[in-house]
Amino acid sequence: MQHDSGSSALSFFSRIKIGIVIRKVGHLGEDYQEWVHQPIVSKEGPRFFASDFWEFLTRTVWWAIPVIWLPVVCYCIFTSAKMGHTTTDILLMLGLGIFVWTLMEYTLHRFLFHIKTKSYWANTAHYLIHGCHHKHPMDGLRLVFPPAATAVLLFPLWNLIKLLATPSTTPAILGGGLLGYVMYDVTHYYVHHGQPTNDVVRSLKKYHLNHHFRIQDMGFGITSSLWDKVFGTLPPSKTA
Repeated sequence: MQHDSGSSALSFFSRIKIGIVIRKVGHLGEDYQEWVHQPIVSKEGPRFFASDFWEFLTRTVWWAIPVIWLPVVCYCIFTSAKMGHTTTDILLMLGLGIFVWTLMEYTLHRFLFHIKTKSYWANTAHYLIHGCHHKHPMDGLRLVFPPAATAVLLFPLWNLIKLLATPSTTPAILGGGLLGYVMYDVTHYYVHHGQPTNDVVRSLKKYHLNHHFRIQDMGFGITSSLWDKVFGTLPPSKTA
């Protein structure tokens, strides 16, 4: 990066304060990636939209995730059970759904949430989806995934599972995937804001905060480092 363009970028960065940023981040161009990975440790990030309605949809308390989605998980389990599946069948399908979710968690985080962008609309979309979380990692209201967006994504996921599974197993497999997602989002919130005493959870917290503050292009797993080990994105042990 040349000195002149860097200076102008830093000057522009300094003007992005708490307020309506959506129309601004897109103009950062190639400098967006550098800017968004320089975290600001504050309890609240900037306002996104002038509209109170749209702004409300971007903010979610962590406990809304289990309150909204665990009943849906139970409904999915009940539906497959009502179609004649045993408890063992249900547990296997739930386990399959959770396992598939862990791969989705890794894949989405690595290839979508950390996609390199430079155009106006790509920068703007990335900031809305994940960039804001890296810029303001301690913003507790923009940490879990908004339920409205999750509801929209469930429809194509349901149809995909229907293509690959039977009518009676589809609900329980979807329920397993959704349960995996709930576990992921609650874990994600806790590793940012909790004070774990358990060694396993404390290790997860250290692992994930390392991704935010040290090596942001590695360590994409949230609930475990399994897929980082499989695909070679495990951070060096001295910083993990």
